[in-house]
Amino acid sequence: MKQTALTHIHRSLGAKMVPFAGYEMPVQYEGLIVEHHAVRQAVGVFDVSHMGEFLIQGPEALDLIQSLTTNDASKLYPGKVQYSCMTNDQGGIVDDLLVYMLAENSYMLVVNASNIEKDFLWIQSRNIYDAQLTDVSDQTSLLAVQGPKATEALQTLTDVQLGTMGYYTFVKGRMADVDDVIISATGYTGAGGFELYVPNQAAEHLWRAVLEAGQAYGIKPCGLGARDTLRLEKAFCLYGNDIDDTTNPIEAGLGWITKFTKTFTASEIIRQIKEKGPSRRLVGFEMIDRGIPRQHYSIHDAEGHSIGHVTSGTQSPTLGKAIGLGYVSIAYSDPGTEIFIDIRGKHLRAKVVKTPFL
Repeated sequence: MKQTALTHIHRSLGAKMVPFAGYEMPVQYEGLIVEHHAVRQAVGVFDVSHMGEFLIQGPEALDLIQSLTTNDASKLYPGKVQYSCMTNDQGGIVDDLLVYMLAENSYMLVVNASNIEKDFLWIQSRNIYDAQLTDVSDQTSLLAVQGPKATEALQTLTDVQLGTMGYYTFVKGRMADVDDVIISATGYTGAGGFELYVPNQAAEHLWRAVLEAGQAYGIKPCGLGARDTLRLEKAFCLYGNDIDDTTNPIEAGLGWITKFTKTFTASEIIRQIKEKGPSRRLVGFEMIDRGIPRQHYSIHDAEGHSIGHVTSGTQSPTLGKAIGLGYVSIAYSDPGTEIFIDIRGKHLRAKVVKTPFL
């Protein structure tokens, strides 16, 4: 099991550690509910150093990225971030990722922890361009400082004017006496905040500084449990649950990051799906009857016919109700449609709702 540069700190804080994507990671410290509310109402800090970072550099770096990703990376400029995904030859999703333009001919891709090796080999196998691919995942730590008070808490540690930074932009700056921190106005919680990329050797110092600076604002160290409930309330896709190699961007609701102004892997297949309309769609739903939906639970119509399956589900700490995401046949995808979730052999009522839930 791999460890991050902060694993020993998580243990010392009494975190419950679990295996995740080949890493030993904290799932919770005080408790999922406490940590969830801290991020929604104040500020929390996550160690997400298990995420993967690749550098793509060279005269044709952009050409390589454009050929692999669905979004239009030509719109990027230094200091701008883009959400995108890579597709396979059948139009399925290899991974969803962030693309950072560091400088001219220099980019960083941030990929999911479980896909680091797969993604690297995929990009490498498609690299017919004058572009160099480097995996810097094992040298890079990543802290996510999330919540409405994240800006105030972090501002005490840097001269960078955090409040003026737009969503999905970044700067390289000094933070807590650490130089060249990538300070990124991004996150996976929908609560606002920043993600901080640093070399491993600076991770412990930065973690301690962030916790100290955040004390006045009610900061909590947070685990993967709260990260999952927070992202689900905002209906952010989780790779391996809501999207994978068998799901295409159109049915997954990622048409907004799929641009047909260029050619990318399986772009023609995906274009046809968009034109014809997908046969199923990823929808959000709320439980009407009492019960918590979980991944792989089957979804049925009123007559008991199978119409899809749950991909993610939880009891929403903010809303106080059970919510989920799942693929359903297109005829059942409109908001307001009643569907039934098979929970332990009982078909419990739910209804399709607009996302995000919050």
